[in-house]
Amino acid sequence: MGKTGLVYHPAYLEHDMGMGHPESPDRLRAIMQQLEQSGTLAQVARIEPRKAEDEWITQIHSSSYVASLNRHAPTSGRVSLDPDTSMSPGSLAAAYLAAGGALAAVDAIMARQVDHVFCAVRPPGHHAEAGRAMGFCLFNNVAIAARYVQRKYGVTRVLIVDWDVHHGNGTQHSFEDDPSVLFFSTHQYPHYPGTGRACERGTGAGEGLTINVPMEAGEGDDEYRTVFHKALVPVADEFKPEFVIISAGFDAHKDDPLASMGLTEQGYKELTGIVAGIAVRHAQGRILSSLEGGYNLTALAASVDAHITALLNV
Repeated sequence: MGKTGLVYHPAYLEHDMGMGHPESPDRLRAIMQQLEQSGTLAQVARIEPRKAEDEWITQIHSSSYVASLNRHAPTSGRVSLDPDTSMSPGSLAAAYLAAGGALAAVDAIMARQVDHVFCAVRPPGHHAEAGRAMGFCLFNNVAIAARYVQRKYGVTRVLIVDWDVHHGNGTQHSFEDDPSVLFFSTHQYPHYPGTGRACERGTGAGEGLTINVPMEAGEGDDEYRTVFHKALVPVADEFKPEFVIISAGFDAHKDDPLASMGLTEQGYKELTGIVAGIAVRHAQGRILSSLEGGYNLTALAASVDAHITALLNV
């Protein structure tokens, strides 16, 4: 069995978009409490995040966008970035540490200190576009990590699996013309943000390496398992990724308030096993998983625990 790491920092709790916002600090509190109570926390190696360097953030985001976030970061109150997304005084530091947590995870994996890492970070990232925040996201943590592992470590082929219930528009747009990144997404459709149709398959040299599988409301463990075996595994086995990244949203859970899907904790455990199989066959078992959505606190915490437990057993 491989070693599993966990990235977490209390600064992630300082990003606060206000009373009643679903993407709240309580999400991470619930996760950490569950992992401690179940004993899972004692089985993982703790990895300290660092502040991501602008050099790596600007591999994905425009320098003008990064400068704008720094310029508008409030010292009190909140600054609205889009209808769903705002910054509090602790948000920018949390965003830099969230992206940097993914970079620290890459470093630990590539140094063979661990085989896989779950990044319990916030704000999440997969909706963040090159030049704008959206959908609760400031920096695209997984996209930044993908470029980092390629540019710093010479990894040539990266697989990104996004099973968040919302389509990862920012991640898709980062790599849609890039043949070195295979992007696979399951998501409830039609649903926010409205992208992710099956006909969106990449452009130019990247055509065919974007795979979107729109899911219908109510579909659950059986349907997801079938989709992963039929739509992901054959393409991934042909692509032969050298590094695997999961955009791990847990809002396709049957109890999530922001969606209408039917996954359970057991379903997430099975999906983790399928993706881990790809990583074992082609990527020396290397998996970076980073938290995206998930808004029922009990379901989120239990699903993350199941996900990490599956990684511990790879």
